[in-house]
Amino acid sequence: MVKITKSYIPKEKEKYMCAKHLAFFKQKLINWKNELKKSSSEALYNSSLDDNSTSADIVDQASSYTEKNVELRAINRQIKLISKIDAALKRIQNGSYGFCVETGEPIGLKRLMARPVATLCIAAQEKHEKNEKVHAES
Repeated sequence: MVKITKSYIPKEKEKYMCAKHLAFFKQKLINWKNELKKSSSEALYNSSLDDNSTSADIVDQASSYTEKNVELRAINRQIKLISKIDAALKRIQNGSYGFCVETGEPIGLKRLMARPVATLCIAAQEKHEKNEKVHAES
């Protein structure tokens, strides 16, 4: 695997998804995954500590239930994101990372910098969202 500096940022003039790009995105994804795991663990731990569900006040119980529900949904989103990160790491391994799963076209460095787990190029993403909107309206 290629070594890159901590300050390295992929450049458009470099060959798309060269070894440096792949090393950069792999490290970015691994760091993101570790942050998510840490915050999920902390949220679960803190959630188990502050439990008002045994409180005699019905309002406190309802508030506690609502807060727990919001926290658990956030943790669930983080878990789904971790599985997307794992899928992106697999695509780095098999050489398909950075290319649209529908068209095979490059996703683009700017899009991947903003959303490293992206699987669709902008054109395919827009088409996908347009189809979702059509189905939602019918």
